[in-house]
Order: sequence, then structure tokens, then C-alpha cells
Amino acid sequence: MSDIIGRNTEIEELMRLYRGKRPEFVAVYGRRRVGKTYLIKELFKDKMTFYHTGMSPMDIESSNILQDQLKSFYNSLVRYGWESEELPKTWLDAFFMLMKLLESVDATKRQVVFIDELPWMDTPRSKFLSALEYFWNSWGSGRDNLMLIVCGSATSWMEDNLINNYGGLYGRLTYEIKLSPFTLGECEAFFKSNDLKMTRYDIIQAYMAVGGIPYYLSYFRKGLSLGQNIDLLFFAKNAKLKNEFNRLFASLFSKPADYMKVINLLATRHSGFTRDGIAAATGIQKGGNFSKMLAALEASDFILRYVPFGCSKREEHYKLVDNFCLFYAKFIANGEITDQEFWEKNQNSQKLSAWKGVAFEEVCLSHIQQIKNALGIGAVTSTESAWSLRGDDDTEGTQIDLLIDRADRVVNLCEMKFYKEDFAINKAYDAKLRHRIQTLIDRLPRNRNVHLTLITTYGLTYNEYFGQIQKLVTMDALFG
Repeated sequence: MSDIIGRNTEIEELMRLYRGKRPEFVAVYGRRRVGKTYLIKELFKDKMTFYHTGMSPMDIESSNILQDQLKSFYNSLVRYGWESEELPKTWLDAFFMLMKLLESVDATKRQVVFIDELPWMDTPRSKFLSALEYFWNSWGSGRDNLMLIVCGSATSWMEDNLINNYGGLYGRLTYEIKLSPFTLGECEAFFKSNDLKMTRYDIIQAYMAVGGIPYYLSYFRKGLSLGQNIDLLFFAKNAKLKNEFNRLFASLFSKPADYMKVINLLATRHSGFTRDGIAAATGIQKGGNFSKMLAALEASDFILRYVPFGCSKREEHYKLVDNFCLFYAKFIANGEITDQEFWEKNQNSQKLSAWKGVAFEEVCLSHIQQIKNALGIGAVTSTESAWSLRGDDDTEGTQIDLLIDRADRVVNLCEMKFYKEDFAINKAYDAKLRHRIQTLIDRLPRNRNVHLTLITTYGLTYNEYFGQIQKLVTMDALFG
């Protein structure tokens, strides 16, 4: 347990359920590579009665997918003591064998059964879900010593078939956990545990490239600079993550091409697109399948659905928030970069500096709670969104990437600046800030106050233009 970074709440809840004296049916889900399997296997490594993971569709070459999945399940049964030589022909057979295996071991001890990548096992016409329902409803739910844990990276499948199931598994789950990517603070702890010496300034840049995904972070090597590590992961010959984007979506969705179309489109606009805009730009027909696609991407934390400030529900936007996908779309997708040391050679270039500025905004948006805590409003109800206003021939447009609209009638207008030293406001930027503040005030109810808030790496240079800043948040707060 000591090797697990973060996940304190999840560990506490799982161990509480383990120590209980009633049957438990627990679903753990979240984005692929986020650490679900590691958490369960590490936490229960000395307590596992049975463990099986479904076969990835990409690893099955035969035409009989069901037969291969059943044979794999049978092999797991044998590994844990099943002695029959007869292979299961259906999932009902397979779960009957599991039932008999569990009945043959010590019934006085807690039995942890972990079935991983459940969605992969639910192949067409396999009747897998019906067999799982029968296993739990007819037998498992009556075994006070049974703790059944199921995992899946296809988050929409987990939600539709388990969490929101209205069939035979309706209300049968006793607990659910959605595992989120690491925060910056957890990334820092992860790097320290692996003896990687990295400043917080560099950890934020690593987060810009791969997000808080433990699997990707595990590829960082000690003794290398940040630039060398990014080159190793994305630009070197046989780079570890160069083909990850295609593998990722192929492992999650049966028709990944349309999902990748949506992701690639959303990567082109920081504020995102409306539902109609996505359909028009990708050529994907609107309808039930399109809605399911967007819901699946949202459930897996690839995209975020939000209503821009001052807009109605009908103008709801979808934006890409997965850091890895954003990085891939920007630097890898078009295949134009062939230099195997691209990042190390260009990390101080204007092109990368401009990208880091935008990417830092995404990092801030994924750490809203830490920002609110730093502002002393952690418990205040608020909504967070972007806001843009097009200008015309006589007026300048306005783009604000983060507004925190608070229940205490204060709106934090947040400016986010990734800078290698204290940030200095000059005369031109001061004029731009004043314009943004006044434009926002003109469109807010009269009982609202606007607090200009600077979120930056190191701090603020106190010159003749700093007076507009009401609140300052530095990167250290993001690690809270």
C-alpha cells in the first residue's frame, strides 16, 4: 500500500468495504492508463482470490473472439486452482466454474474477485452481461464474504451497463469509484518516489505534455532533462508514445475513426465547438450515435461540456481537455517534425513558448479547486467558464479563458501566464486588462464585483501597472 501515490480517498473506501461483512460489488472506472488496475492489484496483492483481465480486441487475431475470451478466462481459473479440463462454451459456463472455484476455497475469509477490462469481454452476441447478472444475482449477492471488483476503461460502457443499468443489474452495485488523473501535487510525489529530480516549473511542463496519467509519467527517466524525456517519449526513433493516440482510441471504441475526428477538431480551437459545429466540421451525422459518442468522450475525461459565460444552455460547448491528446494533435499528428531531439533544441523558441502559454491555461483549468483554495473561496459555490466577445469595426474583441462566477457576488477574471520569472505588466497589457475588466463589468448585474486575478508561475513584478491585480496565485498553489 505504501507504493501507491495519492488515491487516499479511494484506498480508504476500498479497505472499508474489504473489512465489511457483507457482499460487495464495486465498479472502478476511468480513462485508460489512469492507474485503475495498478491501484486494485497493489492494494489487494496479498488478498486476491481470483483475478482475470479481458483480452484487448487488438490482441485477438482469430475470427472467434468469444472463444478466445472464454479460453483466456478458463486459463485464469486454472491459475487459481480450477482442475477441470473442460473449457467453458458460454459465459454462463464460465461463471459457473468461477462459482464452484470460490466455493472450494476457505469460505470464512474475505474473497476478493477482480475482473479487469470488463467491456472487452462483452463481445457481440456473447451474452456476457446476462451471465454476469445471473452470477451476481443468483449467487454472489448471497455470499457475505465476497468482494467483486470490476474495472473498465470504456467509461461509457461502465456507466451504461453497470452504474446506470436498468436491467438485471439495476441497483446491484454497492460502490463505484471513478479514478481521475493525478493532480500536479500527486505528479510531484510520483516523480520523487522514482528519484526524478524535477522542479515544479518542469513538472508543470511535463503535465502539459502527458497530463496526470501515471502510465505516461512512468516512462520519464531519471538523469535526463525534461526536454530529453519529452524527446524520448514523442520524437526519438521508436518513441514510446508516438503511436499511443491510435492505440488508445482503438482500445476504447469499436469505431475509433469518428472519435478521433472529433478530438482532432476540438484540438484546433481553445474554446471548443458547439454540438452543431462539431457535426458540421466533421461530417458526422447528428443523431443518437453522435450523442453517445460525445457522451463517451466526456465520460472518459477527454472532453468537457460547458456553457460559456453569458450564453444559454443551447450554446453549450465541448472542448478538448486531455493534455496528451492536445500535445499529440499539436506536435505529432501531422508527422512534420522529424528531428529526434526537437524538444531539447527548441524548448526556448517562440513557437514552444506560445504553446506553453496556452497549455498552462489548460493546466489551470484542471486545478480549479486548488485555485479556489488559494483565493480562500474553496467552499464557495461557483461556476467556471470561458468567455469571448467578438468585436466589430469600432470595438475590440475580448477573450477571457477563465471566469470564476461566485455565489458571493464576486467574479474572478483570471489571467494565466506561464513565465520563467516574475511576470511584469507593461503599459500595453495594462490597457488590455482595463478593457477586459470594463467590458465584463458592462455586461454583469450591478451587484457583481470583478476581481482581476493573476495566475502565474513565480510571481508579479511590482511596477506602476500592477495595481489592477486584486489577487495573485503562483504555481506553488497548484500543487496544493
